[in-house]
Amino acid sequence: MDPNPAIMRGIDHLIEHDPVLSNVIARYPAPSLVAHENYFESLVKSIISQQLSVKAAATITKRFIESFDSFPMPEMILQRDELSLRTTGLSRQKITYIKDLSDKTHSGSIDFRNIEQLSNQDIVELLTQVKGIGEWTVHMFLIFCMGRLDVLPTGDLGIKNGIRGLYDLDENPNPQDIAEIARIHRWYPYESIASWYIWRSLENKPDM
Repeated sequence: MDPNPAIMRGIDHLIEHDPVLSNVIARYPAPSLVAHENYFESLVKSIISQQLSVKAAATITKRFIESFDSFPMPEMILQRDELSLRTTGLSRQKITYIKDLSDKTHSGSIDFRNIEQLSNQDIVELLTQVKGIGEWTVHMFLIFCMGRLDVLPTGDLGIKNGIRGLYDLDENPNPQDIAEIARIHRWYPYESIASWYIWRSLENKPDM
């Protein structure tokens, strides 16, 4: 598949303006960051994966889906009792989070049909209304589900570790430091691509 032209423009932009990232980019292929519209499913999987190893999250996700025969609609989750959901390996807390997301989606207070029209910040404010979904989760959603190229996940530990190593800092940068590094090196409007290469420099790329 041919590389996404927008991503290739972003790579050229970063190579031109940031010699540190240019060296990283030379070592790795272009990111795909393919957008898809499985918004509800992506967020449920993200909640399931919280504080779990990749293997454990995959096992529980598989059991969860199999318990419904296919990935469930919000109303199907709302109809399930906690005991049934617990048999898949979900904790009570995560069941609360998933049911809260399902309830807000089913009621229309979260409307994925119009989400593409919203700004990144508006999407953060919308989705963080859900219990268990914080800014980091929404940033990953914006990058790996919606394919937004202008997201800077300043709270991500991998980004902090990667920037510290790449830019020879004495300690991990705080969110304001990361934003300033992005500004100085002119990452905008391709912060997601810059972040992807920073993760790759650690061989620690998140996935949604």
